[in-house]
Amino acid sequence: MLITLEAASKLIADGKTLHIAGTEAMLRKLPKGNWIGGSTEYFMTKDGGSISGELLFVTELPYETVKIKSYDAQEISQIAEDAFDSGFSIVIIPFDSAVHKEYAQNAPSYGKMFLNEIVGWIAGVNLGIPGQTPIAVNGLNAEAFADKAVALHMQTPENITVSINIINIFEQDMASPVLEFEEEGFHVAKCFADGKETVFSDYLTENAVNTKLPLVGDYAGHRVNVSIKSVEDGVVNLYAPVFNGIKYRMAKDIKDYAAAFRARLKGINDDGAVFSCNCILNFLYGELEGRSIEAFAGPITFGEIAYQLVNQTLVYVTEKER
Repeated sequence: MLITLEAASKLIADGKTLHIAGTEAMLRKLPKGNWIGGSTEYFMTKDGGSISGELLFVTELPYETVKIKSYDAQEISQIAEDAFDSGFSIVIIPFDSAVHKEYAQNAPSYGKMFLNEIVGWIAGVNLGIPGQTPIAVNGLNAEAFADKAVALHMQTPENITVSINIINIFEQDMASPVLEFEEEGFHVAKCFADGKETVFSDYLTENAVNTKLPLVGDYAGHRVNVSIKSVEDGVVNLYAPVFNGIKYRMAKDIKDYAAAFRARLKGINDDGAVFSCNCILNFLYGELEGRSIEAFAGPITFGEIAYQLVNQTLVYVTEKER
């Protein structure tokens, strides 16, 4: 829910366990308490997308046994091992930080990563205001970090099962060549298009590729998006890393993001959703400001976490009785 600073401060004072999203200035005004936060000015509400520097998106989490912890790039590999075996964790990571890059490239190899439920998002800034720095906040001491992740680990009752879900409106365009990469990471110069080595930026230009669409990788049958950030001096900069051994294709074009989300969400009941977030690229390219997708409210983010880092997705958590 989008609420005022005063209303959020009262919830903290009342001892509630909270996940909070808002501007750095707003987050720094909040009192110490049982909460974590991350910077963004973009939100999805039931009435549609919204941009606000004056309100905070607050999710109240109804769990009594919780722990809050901060992680730098050397410590983040412990995150899943620190999680409760019954429950889930929300992690917030500042965009373009060392811990962001470490998590993006290595999270699948962390201990217990796919045994415990890890969800979260990448904190960002207002794209129209230069000079900002993404932050994550540990509410226990109200300390803000540009170089550390924060996690809220929560234990759920024994009769509750938690599930992490991804809504990905993109699929591979089978008319696109298979794209493979020897160099891994966020910045790539070359690729193999149907086995032929080429300069990736030249491939995008010569084939008039719509770079608002992501690469879609086939990860053992699961579709994982890698969004294109920019092309500079012959290097393609990405919002998530590509990996050697994964076969990618460009995504099929989508004319109407909001309609595509509604179609994918049709029949999905979000009453059991206790957390959700949606990607800034969906918000911008889909022109979702003021447009409702009729389900799921939460922060608009600069990358989503569903165990590993994903892009241009909607991620949500549900719980149900066993």
